[in-house]
Amino acid sequence: MTNQTLILGPVLRYAGDPLRGPWQDAVRVDSAGGVLIEDGQIIEVGSGADLQKAHPQADLHRYGAGHLIAPGFVDAHVHYPQTAIIASWGKRLIDWLNSYTFPEEMRLSDPEYADQIAGRYLDLTLAHGTTTAASYCTIHPHSADALFEAAAARGQRIVAGKTCMDRNAPEGLRDTAQSAYDDSKALIGKWHGQGRASYAITPRFSPTSTPDQLAALGALWAEHPDCLMQTHLSEQTDEIAWVKELFPQARDYLDTYEAHGLLGERGLYGHAIHLEPREIDRLKDCGAALVHCPTSNTFIGSGLFDMAGLTARGIPVGLATDTGGGSSFSMLRTMAAAYEVGQLRGTPLHAAQLIWLATAGSARSLHLGDKIGSLSTGMEADLTILNLSSTAAIAQRADQASDIWESLFATIMMGDDRAIADVWVNGQKRP
Repeated sequence: MTNQTLILGPVLRYAGDPLRGPWQDAVRVDSAGGVLIEDGQIIEVGSGADLQKAHPQADLHRYGAGHLIAPGFVDAHVHYPQTAIIASWGKRLIDWLNSYTFPEEMRLSDPEYADQIAGRYLDLTLAHGTTTAASYCTIHPHSADALFEAAAARGQRIVAGKTCMDRNAPEGLRDTAQSAYDDSKALIGKWHGQGRASYAITPRFSPTSTPDQLAALGALWAEHPDCLMQTHLSEQTDEIAWVKELFPQARDYLDTYEAHGLLGERGLYGHAIHLEPREIDRLKDCGAALVHCPTSNTFIGSGLFDMAGLTARGIPVGLATDTGGGSSFSMLRTMAAAYEVGQLRGTPLHAAQLIWLATAGSARSLHLGDKIGSLSTGMEADLTILNLSSTAAIAQRADQASDIWESLFATIMMGDDRAIADVWVNGQKRP
């Protein structure tokens, strides 16, 4: 008989999108809930007492009232090669790339170093409750292999792709239109749909790809439409001005992708802070997703993402750390930063909306909402268990909380890896 595991305690449940209606109708906590797991899948979610009675042979794991059983966090936009340079001082985007990112990505030309950083990145983020990430790699195909292999060894879901750049990058970090196409195609064949891996075709952004390379990657996406495509869009105003110089014929930044077959429903566009009305209309029309990276946007001075306005248009939005332009590996800190950005725009997010963004919202943006991001029957068993009294400062605030949402909000605003009581990946509790 297959072993079953029953996880008991307060369970976070979703019934809809809390950004498109009252959060109270979309998110709830079953204070005495249970999640039954078998063979890496969630078999049933409901009353803990009823599940225990129906499945007396299941291995029991109990979490008390001061905990929250949540879906594993889903980080929708990261750069794992930047792990070692996270929190480097004081540069805007283009200077950041030249001063920190490109030199570090050159180091991943060594396969052993790529393996080391891939494992380090995944272990750091697992410690923070992140069970799925969508990552850019470097131009080196082995950098993608390293991350896919490290994720498979840990049983994790992973979305990743070889970064493609054939201009405006140092010698040794440039490929060509043809090699980008060939390398990406080979990696798709090797990894896409294997185990818990998905491939994302990955032009870094328009300034580092020639029109020929963008067109080659657009053609590859047309050949593999079930792949995702990830890139950057309208992160900083000086970046947008640079794009206009490089693509004088383009109507706007988004048009540099659209003209080359890189706009579509399975597209992921990171940052998207300074959008033109036409760009918003086109993103909505094609169903593309945007990814909000609040710690990065404040750390390198990019601007304030319009969460309320864009979600009101029905555009899917995920949440991400943007390691290492983002200043933390923690999705809790990322949620806190999203709250702060919302406050600065006059549209603060509730705790229920924040945790939905970090789980189901990001999963939806990655087109994995039928597999991860929520706790319901048939989903993959990735869970993050939060300790809502993980430090003395948080505990004293939780003691004054009038409901679970006040308590959760304190953990979002002040929590770190100490708030992660346990992480379950594909039905297995991490040691």
